[in-house]
Amino acid sequence: MDVSNPTGGSVFETLRAQTAWSFRGKSEGGSRWGAEVRFALRNHWPEYLIEAAGLSLFMISACLFAALLFHPASPIHTAIGSPTFARILVGAMMGLTAIAIIYSPLGKRSGAHINPAVTLTFFRLGKIEPWDACFYVLAQFAGGTVGVLIAALILGPAVADPSVNYVATVPGASGAGAAFVAELVISFILMSVVLLASNARRLERLTGLFAGALVAMYISVEAPISGMSMNPARTFASALPAHVWTALWVYFTAPPLGMLLAAEVYTRVKKGRAAAVACAKLHHRNNQRCIFRCGHGQLSN
Repeated sequence: MDVSNPTGGSVFETLRAQTAWSFRGKSEGGSRWGAEVRFALRNHWPEYLIEAAGLSLFMISACLFAALLFHPASPIHTAIGSPTFARILVGAMMGLTAIAIIYSPLGKRSGAHINPAVTLTFFRLGKIEPWDACFYVLAQFAGGTVGVLIAALILGPAVADPSVNYVATVPGASGAGAAFVAELVISFILMSVVLLASNARRLERLTGLFAGALVAMYISVEAPISGMSMNPARTFASALPAHVWTALWVYFTAPPLGMLLAAEVYTRVKKGRAAAVACAKLHHRNNQRCIFRCGHGQLSN
């Protein structure tokens, strides 16, 4: 089959030349990779900073509410009395925090991944350029860690107390195996919901609400099994200052595997045009720019 065009290049070459990621380095005398890195940093650095800030704010919120609701010296902790009810309240607050980040002007611009597993999954689905994915992940790890350190400065010794312990995620009494399975399952469900909602025109605006509701429910119900992470950067951010590296492999493997599995199932069940993923943003219908391989305009149902 002839795929050449009248100008002498192949159709694939022409399409590539029209993308923002053509080999800009050839005209600049640099390597291809070097040119792409420079282009990414020069043009997309605001989105990278937003991703860092998003997870930073999430971690500050997590430390703050954990200290208020679990630290023995907190009057709120004393008034509540029930650890289960306190966990439900933390879940509600963190769900609202996630929703606020997703629907904020900043979250609308970056896509509000704030999670390497989410970014990796959209990269697997072909919605993110390689260097954008790389810098998103680096920003998420850096931002989450900075957020916990800021919380430590604000809260002082309270955040290091064993009742809070930098909100570190560790397996519960059932062990690392149960934690792995739990993290894989909740990650699979979250990404499945995100893909189904964000790619249905009638539900796309609600994607962030669904995601926030799942975060709240998971913290309330699943946290005793794995600590409820779903996020390698979130776990690392707490583990570093807490010096708690217990079963770190669980939180670095289960969330990405669960979300990648969700993407695989989605694309196999939704065949043909229905399997197309519109964009890597959790909230797209806004006036913020989009740096992804976006097909949101073609969303049909």
